[in-house]
Amino acid sequence: MAEFVTLEVSEGIGTIRLARPPMNALNRQVQEEIRAASRQATVDPEVKAVIVYGGEKVFAAGADIKEMAELDFVQMSEIIADLQSALGAIADIPKPTVAAITGYALGGGLEVALGADRRIAGDNVKLGVPEILLGIIPGGGGTQRLARLVGPAKAKDMVFTGRFVGAEEALQIGLIDEMVAPDEVYNAARTWASQFTGGASRAIAAAKAAIDQGLDTDLATGLKIEQHLFASLFATADRTIGMESFVENGPGKAKFTGK
Repeated sequence: MAEFVTLEVSEGIGTIRLARPPMNALNRQVQEEIRAASRQATVDPEVKAVIVYGGEKVFAAGADIKEMAELDFVQMSEIIADLQSALGAIADIPKPTVAAITGYALGGGLEVALGADRRIAGDNVKLGVPEILLGIIPGGGGTQRLARLVGPAKAKDMVFTGRFVGAEEALQIGLIDEMVAPDEVYNAARTWASQFTGGASRAIAAAKAAIDQGLDTDLATGLKIEQHLFASLFATADRTIGMESFVENGPGKAKFTGK
């Protein structure tokens, strides 16, 4: 039974909840529980979309530095791949994902949020990758996902300085996608996620895979990926349902089964 990270499922939406007071510090146990919850959300057919949420006061204020300070080069070399994959586990969920960010999302906390498809934040949030202030760099995917999201120059500014970014700047540079009042963050995330509870889940998963995999390669290879995934959907029941419904009733009225 997970101690700090849970998956709660309601009305087709799974909420991965981080709860390690006071700041949701991401020690190795929390990291592995994030991985487990992400896997659970992936395999649960009742889950059509996923929210990652740290609670009303804070998303996650980074790795557990007291734990990390005890490690030497050899020890870190042995666990860094696991650390990186655990903090990036949200990105592996083949369903729409949204990070609902309150308070602070720093270091590993921001790296978890970067793995989501969308980020919704309160207007008082502070975001950053301050690892440079500890004499290290982001190691949970921050240098890679941040640069892909906001561009290399803005990512380098954040990483080199370790400074915190407020909500308005984060929205301006594309670090977050929506800014709301702090007490509306989770509700806004549910509103976004609820769009997909009756959707063609295999097609959504294919769309996500095509975009994510295509961004990691050249255009020609990306188009080949798109071709393969497009054709594969003609083996699904939802493709038949969607097209027959369109012919008979017009667009937007299909009742998909997720198969």
